[in-house]
Amino acid sequence: MADQLEWCQPLRQVICGNDVILLEKMESLGKKLLITGKGRCNITSSLPIEEFIQNVPGNGMFLYSSFNNFTNQDIINLLKKEGLSVKEERGHRIFPSTDSAKDVLNALLKILKKQNVQIKTNAKVEKILVKDEKAIGVQVIVNGTKQTISADKVILATGGKSYPVTGSTGDGYELAKELGH
Repeated sequence: MADQLEWCQPLRQVICGNDVILLEKMESLGKKLLITGKGRCNITSSLPIEEFIQNVPGNGMFLYSSFNNFTNQDIINLLKKEGLSVKEERGHRIFPSTDSAKDVLNALLKILKKQNVQIKTNAKVEKILVKDEKAIGVQVIVNGTKQTISADKVILATGGKSYPVTGSTGDGYELAKELGH
């Protein structure tokens, strides 16, 4: 149990103690991850957080608390715990030693499975449901069937519009906009 809690420390508010459903509109997870770093997956940087933030385009300080709650070293340690070794290359870039993004995805999928995260693919979120200014669930189409999923918390994690074939179509921006963001 102590090992479980230690593992959860960086992710404690997201997974540990919560029933988590991950909704992915594509037929499988990780499409964009698989093409990062030319298929090798540039996982993170080895720079200290302060320097890392200075290299983030735009207002990197906006991400300061996120980067401090789950650091670049935390992701490296998490992957190592799953048996995936990493290496550092020029420019402080961290890659899997295998040079395969698929190995990073597989390690992350193992973590989700260990934490009993329910994964629904082909699940397009149409709306985040709100009552009294609090998210209470989502309306989603799963394999062509409309469903409502109730939730105490909703985390919107969305890509940009850069690679539509990977699911990065920008629809997450519209969901956030509907909520006033």
